[in-house]
Amino acid sequence: MTTEGDPSLSAKLLQLVLLSTYWGMQIWFTCISSFVMESHLNRHTFGLIQSRLVPFYLHLGSLCAFLNLTLFAVYHPADLLDDREAFQIGVYFLCVSVAAVNAQWFGQMTSEIMEDMHLMEQAQGLGQDIGLSTNREAYAKLCETEGRYRRLSGQLWLYRRLSSLCNICCITCNAYSLYYLAENLTSL
Repeated sequence: MTTEGDPSLSAKLLQLVLLSTYWGMQIWFTCISSFVMESHLNRHTFGLIQSRLVPFYLHLGSLCAFLNLTLFAVYHPADLLDDREAFQIGVYFLCVSVAAVNAQWFGQMTSEIMEDMHLMEQAQGLGQDIGLSTNREAYAKLCETEGRYRRLSGQLWLYRRLSSLCNICCITCNAYSLYYLAENLTSL
């Protein structure tokens, strides 16, 4: 169902709305809300909110990335692509792939591990402290005494880092895509 020629105004608007929605979610979720919640909520409340919001954010982001790729591909047939358009398709494809892996694997695993850790922390009377940097000694002691908690803590660290790398990759892809769109605007 590829189409030659200029996309309709509706298609252009949809592309812009999808890209800006995903970009805005990324900036808000990554750079603003997490830092605000971390410094004002206790660990378990913060973790509970994150465990509910992160899967929604990751899946909605994957959907936006997929629809962006689809819209762009429909109006740019493979046999008519120039080098910049081919690169842009690659950027959209990378974003979709990384967002899907993050949503289906890393985000899911992080939420499950956090839930298990919260149960162990609650059993020790932990988790009501505000911020992630308070009462570090008690969490370090729990890591020393509970092998399962130590293993989960290591896994959580790994999955959070991998998820963050995926998120940074998608932010970079969307920043480039916004640049590409801005570069191709004829006027404001």
